[in-house]
Amino acid sequence: MSEPRGESLILPDEQVTGEAVALDLPPASFATRALALSLDLFVLFLAQFLTFWVLIVAFTQLDEALGAALLLVSTVLLLVGVPVAVETLTRGRSLGKFAAGLRVVRDDGGPIRFRQALTRGLVSVFEFYLPPLFFSTALISSLTNPRGKRLGDRLAGTYVVRVRVGRGQPPVLMPAELAGWAVSADLGRLPDRLALAVRQFLNRTTTLHEGSRYQLGTRLANEVARYVAPPPPAGSHPERFLAAVLAERHRRDLNRLYQEAALRQARLQRRSLASPLSPASTRLIGD
Repeated sequence: MSEPRGESLILPDEQVTGEAVALDLPPASFATRALALSLDLFVLFLAQFLTFWVLIVAFTQLDEALGAALLLVSTVLLLVGVPVAVETLTRGRSLGKFAAGLRVVRDDGGPIRFRQALTRGLVSVFEFYLPPLFFSTALISSLTNPRGKRLGDRLAGTYVVRVRVGRGQPPVLMPAELAGWAVSADLGRLPDRLALAVRQFLNRTTTLHEGSRYQLGTRLANEVARYVAPPPPAGSHPERFLAAVLAERHRRDLNRLYQEAALRQARLQRRSLASPLSPASTRLIGD
């Protein structure tokens, strides 16, 4: 199964994206998303109130048509422009999401870009602010989607994750006897719920009863084996097999992200050298 591609930038404060999002950063709960949205809307409505007050005071010195145009422009900027700009610049975070420990990511786990933020922002006008709908569309969509996606997320190909989960979890280590097999194996993308269940199981093995531990490990290994080819060497312990799969996925995701970041940096450098305002061009013009 092919890996999802796309430009990614590894930020200092981010968890590893890609498959690691499914393992360590589960989708945010409806209550947490509602809390973040409430804070964002409060700030927007406060800013809108202050803007309206300033415009009303200025109406005495402005033409009525010009005042109405400024009112319309300011409303569009506050309801769409500001949220889109904030999510684009912060790679999926707003004031409410930052306070609640949330972030918007793409379906493949990568950070969102302008087109995803713009789609979410435009659709939010219909989901949140139109009187006939007024949150009902977003509520129904969120409650009927496994990842809690509102309509804007479905169209943009994004969802909201909890970035404060799993920061203290130890990394999954590669079993030495399966390292060679894992490097050459074809590892398909695990479903989110299965990947999270495997990660949680490996973190709790020491707290489980021996019989339950083996039964659960065997069942998870059988599920994961459906996405792996060829199967592990005969006689491999289920827990060692699960650890090998997660460790190899983590390694591949890191390599993919670092390669994409390096390619992006190289493109930026080439554009800088090709720019007519680069230092070399400036010297030639000056000479």
